[in-house]
Amino acid sequence: MEYFAEILITALLVLGGIFGLVGSFGLVKLPDQMTRLHAPTKAATLGVGGILMASLCWFFFFSDHSSWHELLITLFLFLTAPVTGLMIAKTNMHLTWRPEELPDPGEDRNWATFGQSADRSLMDAVPEVDKAVRDHRE
Repeated sequence: MEYFAEILITALLVLGGIFGLVGSFGLVKLPDQMTRLHAPTKAATLGVGGILMASLCWFFFFSDHSSWHELLITLFLFLTAPVTGLMIAKTNMHLTWRPEELPDPGEDRNWATFGQSADRSLMDAVPEVDKAVRDHRE
């Protein structure tokens, strides 16, 4: 049983390291902000999750007491990373793209971030940023 535990922990560490390396490489090498956003929210999250799961398994198999902190951290990470990526992407859309530059969402549809129900854009909601962003666009 101890041999199986060591192989499982080693596999989780290696997979976590590979995902972390791919996520870091993508963050540095991908061409623009929106594509670079995928590296930390996908690959690096799986890398950190693999390392945390290896730690959880080590405590379960080789320690006198179990540690559930790693499981809670992993769950929190998997829940918050996609939401953070979505918020960064929406902010990027509001600050750098105009609604007419986006692909057509279809008949009688709007992009949720530029929907008709929103009376103000993000730039209008933050007046300090508004002038600097508009000057940057021109």
